[in-house]
Amino acid sequence: MHDDRPQVEARLERALRRFVRPAQYGERVPLTLSVWHTPGEPVPAAEALRATYEPFDLGTPWGPPWSTSWFRLRGTVPRAWAGRRVEAVVDPGFTGEGPGFQAEGLVHDAEGVPVKGIHPRNRHVPVAAPARGGESVDLLLEAAANPAVLRDFEPTALGDVLTAGDRPLYRFAAADLAVLNEDVWHLTLDVEVLSELMRELPEDRSRRHEILRALEDMLDALDLHDVPGTAALARERLADVLARPAAPSAHRVSAAGHAHIDSAWLWPLRETVRKASRTFANVTALAEDYPELVFACSQAQQYAWVKEHQPHIWRRIRAAVRAGNWAPVGSMWVESDANMPGGEALARQIVHGKRFFEQELGVETREIWLPDSFGYTAAFPQLARLAGVRWFLSQKLSWNQSNRMPHHTFWWEGIDGTRVFTHFPPVDTYNAQFHGRELAHAERNFADKGRATRSLVPFGWGDGGGGPTREMLEKARRLRDLEGSPRVAIEPPSAFFAAAEEEYGAQAPVWSGELYLELHRATYTTQAKTKQGNRRSEHLLREAELWATAAALASASYTYPYEDLDRIWKTVLLHQFHDILPGSSIAWVHREARETYARVQEELAGITATALAALGTGGDQAVVNTSPYERVEVVDAEKGAPVLVRVPALGAAPLRQDRVPAGASGARVGREGIVLDNGLLRVVVDQDGLLASVRDLRAGREVLAPGGRGNLLQLHPDHPNQWDAWDIDRHYLRSRTDLTAADSVELVEEGPLRAVVRVVRSFGASRITQEIVLRCASARLDVVTDVDWQESEKVLKAAFPLDVHAERSTAEVQFGHVHRPTHTNTGWDAARFEICAHRWLRVAEPGYGVALLNDSTYGHDVSRAPHADGLGTTVRLTLLRAPHSPDPETDLGRHRFTYALLPGCSVTDAVREGLALNLPLRVAPGVPARGPLVEAGHPAVTVESVKLADDRGGDVVVRLYESAGSRVTTTLRTAFRLRKARVTDLLERPLHPAERDGEGVVVQLRPFQILTLRLTPA
Repeated sequence: MHDDRPQVEARLERALRRFVRPAQYGERVPLTLSVWHTPGEPVPAAEALRATYEPFDLGTPWGPPWSTSWFRLRGTVPRAWAGRRVEAVVDPGFTGEGPGFQAEGLVHDAEGVPVKGIHPRNRHVPVAAPARGGESVDLLLEAAANPAVLRDFEPTALGDVLTAGDRPLYRFAAADLAVLNEDVWHLTLDVEVLSELMRELPEDRSRRHEILRALEDMLDALDLHDVPGTAALARERLADVLARPAAPSAHRVSAAGHAHIDSAWLWPLRETVRKASRTFANVTALAEDYPELVFACSQAQQYAWVKEHQPHIWRRIRAAVRAGNWAPVGSMWVESDANMPGGEALARQIVHGKRFFEQELGVETREIWLPDSFGYTAAFPQLARLAGVRWFLSQKLSWNQSNRMPHHTFWWEGIDGTRVFTHFPPVDTYNAQFHGRELAHAERNFADKGRATRSLVPFGWGDGGGGPTREMLEKARRLRDLEGSPRVAIEPPSAFFAAAEEEYGAQAPVWSGELYLELHRATYTTQAKTKQGNRRSEHLLREAELWATAAALASASYTYPYEDLDRIWKTVLLHQFHDILPGSSIAWVHREARETYARVQEELAGITATALAALGTGGDQAVVNTSPYERVEVVDAEKGAPVLVRVPALGAAPLRQDRVPAGASGARVGREGIVLDNGLLRVVVDQDGLLASVRDLRAGREVLAPGGRGNLLQLHPDHPNQWDAWDIDRHYLRSRTDLTAADSVELVEEGPLRAVVRVVRSFGASRITQEIVLRCASARLDVVTDVDWQESEKVLKAAFPLDVHAERSTAEVQFGHVHRPTHTNTGWDAARFEICAHRWLRVAEPGYGVALLNDSTYGHDVSRAPHADGLGTTVRLTLLRAPHSPDPETDLGRHRFTYALLPGCSVTDAVREGLALNLPLRVAPGVPARGPLVEAGHPAVTVESVKLADDRGGDVVVRLYESAGSRVTTTLRTAFRLRKARVTDLLERPLHPAERDGEGVVVQLRPFQILTLRLTPA
């Protein structure tokens, strides 16, 4: 046979494009339009119903960026259409952008009840099936003029309503009543499924040729000038090839409807409320026509929004959950970033997510669902299992720049040894459409085939929402059992996980440690004020809960602020979403985040002040310590006078001078520069304002590498290949400017309790003032930094070349730490050229370590640095960036933060001092001296949170963990008498009684073990 396949395929493509798809809708009549342009922010449908509408013509421009217009669409179904399937087809001016990244809308009926959303791939609104003829149509469309912001990563003012301008973005293109030619519609789907499958089959497969010839026969039967009249006959020509069953060994796809909705990204939070409503309305409507649909939906926050703003849709969701069409998944408040949230915050993400799903929908979720976050902390497996979670899902590591993950289904082992069964869908997307290319890729790509036979495919339009469509459901029906294709079964993710674990769990490989994404490394740094706001809020919440608990135990008249703390926690958790905390959202989102964090911090300060006042009896000032470690530290009393105080862990002490040790902080100006000395460290600041020497007097050794100078600010060009806010690409290391010139270097405090050198530098259009602070009785050297940052596409780092031969770095993560090699022996090692750490990062050789602490950021890099005498290690903290997309003015302006050098430290020292830097001692009037509210009794046991139980029963909940990577046995003592002590899960549900002795609760911990105790006061 002559090979005419290219000609047949070209004939098919042209017929489908020119004749078949356009014939899906037959007769049309236009709807009459009128409009009300909403002044300002969106309003409820009830208000839109009361508005005055003006006539509106097709083709008229509408929609300045971020505005809302309400359109009335009215008409009558022609009587001649009786017995036909009639739909309203609406196009408010859709562009070539995908769903969720342009205009979109929610259609309501005449009473304002939501019907369904519309977007470029889902334009229809059901009217009648079948029609009687003569029906009145009265619809109300809430149309959002959302702009397309991310265009080739070019800077744009469209990312904030304050700068976007008022030029209309869209022209209303169409609003018709139309007859859906169902035979044509089904023919289109038949052809798409078969032609897509055909193109994925090898050219030497008979099945490929059979499909081609069946499609050719279909074309012969189809009259392109009468597609509706011949579509049924054409479908008959395809019936045989569509009926051929899949091979018994075919890969099994478990498909779950999905609509990834970024809680904020290229749109503000308020728009996500509406995106969720549109998508959820679509899904509940779709389930009425396709009872096999199962929609997997995460993010309790979005459910809560819909419950508040759209009660009709909320009732439909609850019904869909009961019917099995809707599967709440994810177990978290939002799909958060999975690197930077603090340990307690990550626990609360799971607590609030699981509790919402259980209380509101009667579902206990069993999986973590994070398909789009930018890497995953190795603390996750333990947190998941402690909350009753069995499974973990992501696909983001398919984006790795360098290394391919060796598994798709595996056990993920965390830092404590806990394992969770994990799946990365080999389809490599969470927005699948059942295209033949996707399914073929899922099978070919699946790394575990041969032992495992199934994978998960989340399908539906996502990122900006949209969800599954009826076309996707129709394709799934055809793909259920089709020769040459994987078998497709729509089912809940829990059914997939249970089957996959049963089939493969005993043989599945193990991945130990963090799941590092080899991309988007700059998200540890971008939008510094968002990150600082998160860090500060997390620690203020810790403080507020501790002192509110102490006040509730001490005073019967004090009312614990359950509602306020719950609301604030949910606000902070929302802002940990994986495009807010990472800094990858538009300017509007981050502007609002800064404002929100300011309100949160003010409110938390008020809660703490009220609680401390409830403890007080009047009198002198006191110092309170929220850290779980005793502090001997210099604080500022009235008028800024320094005082050395000793304060117990989780307790309070009078503001009075402690005994000043010999060798208190002093300073002198010498030939080598300004010398600071407190008997623990001797620091030399040279004429350039750099650290020429940091000598650890306890160890008798120099901390800085020979020839190196510490706190060297380095400026690099920062031009990633794409993803400006997200990425820092390796080539940035090829060029840098060392900021050695100083405007001034001045000794501003000489001791005895504190010595301070102030250094001022100017560079480009920016100015930085740093105070190098050495305090009495402290081996911590602080660098208090104030920056007016006005650079463009540059990254600022602070470098510390250390005379430490470190084979690995140790970085704090949630509830512990991780080790990473300092060498680049493998591609996996080399890819970690920018890494994440929380409050500290430590490098060490046997017997000696040095840590770099910070109070607000997360990005670091560590490299091996040869010098004349051997090998050292350079640790750098990434301070600021200045990308232009999606926020063209990212990080510009004033910043204030502190980082610190801690020589001669163990891991427990780093934990203690990292907490101290982030939990400054608080001076408060009238608080009586008090010992620790709870006391762990061992330096490696770190108390993470102290609070009252969420069920309001009056029990005290203490969460603690082993922080040094060792085994520990200790006794937890309390300042209040105990009646009962129980071990609980993360959700404070009792598991078993805690062991008691005469002094308190016996605590036995494995390395990095997290323990939650529920203590009933006597």
